Amino acid sequence: MPRRLIKRFMPDPALIREHKSLRFLGTLLHDPNLWHLNRHSVARAMAVGIFAAFIPMPFQMLLAAFLAINVRSNMPISVGLVWLTNPITMPPVFYCTYKLGAWLMNVPARTLPEALTWEWISSQLSTVWQPFLLGSVVCGVVLGALAYCLTMLYWRWWVSRKWRGRKTRRP
Repeated sequence: MPRRLIKRFMPDPALIREHKSLRFLGTLLHDPNLWHLNRHSVARAMAVGIFAAFIPMPFQMLLAAFLAINVRSNMPISVGLVWLTNPITMPPVFYCTYKLGAWLMNVPARTLPEALTWEWISSQLSTVWQPFLLGSVVCGVVLGALAYCLTMLYWRWWVSRKWRGRKTRRP
């Protein structure tokens, strides 16, 4: 089952509950549904984590944790998926989300200068933030929904495959 594979990489819930940066959540982290590994909690965690990864804000992990608590998804998977947009992948991902937002808003996309400076970024921010935010939210919602559906389908396929295997091994 995919559960065994995922469980190998999961941190201990007690360690996460005791983590100093998450103590402010208090008893919210004691909900056992945040730690279950079943088809629904993992699929919701995939959607939450990928959505939060595409939202351009500091402390994306906190957003993923709050969303995981609200939708009762698996907390470690939700928070871990935020690292899809890490410092290495963030520039190309966010550039693509900006291009998508500019296309959706039907505005011409800005091109990057040869020398990227802080002055250029601050001067262009007033014209770039709306397409960038729109593209980020659209990518987050669409890819999160796709991840949810694909996880549900994969989990169902895996379980049915195992059931068929058990059926053929029976005498």
